Amino acid sequence: MTDDPSTWPESLDALIAAPEHHRLLLENDRVRVVETLIPPGEKTAVHTHRWPGALYIVSWTAFIRYDDQGHQLFDSRTANTTPANGSTAWSPPLGPHYVHNIGDAPLHVVATELKS
Repeated sequence: MTDDPSTWPESLDALIAAPEHHRLLLENDRVRVVETLIPPGEKTAVHTHRWPGALYIVSWTAFIRYDDQGHQLFDSRTANTTPANGSTAWSPPLGPHYVHNIGDAPLHVVATELKS
């Protein structure tokens, strides 16, 4: 699959492919606000995030992000910083991936995605 978000299938959108971990809070023609909540030990289904966005960290924990082939893309335990609860971060569009919460707390993030 390409790095071009316009080529990613709509069926892989987080709200469609992984609805048990993603919830729509608001959407209009400019933004989409999506809540992500992954309890400890759970894995999401393979999904995408088509638009970049500002993330509000409700609660952070250790997690690993894998591509759709199961190759590790990111391990939060090896990151240079750990976001504090209540902090913000930026995320580019994310191609097909899944997340495994390996921590002992929920991974809970609210993303304000900027539609282009």
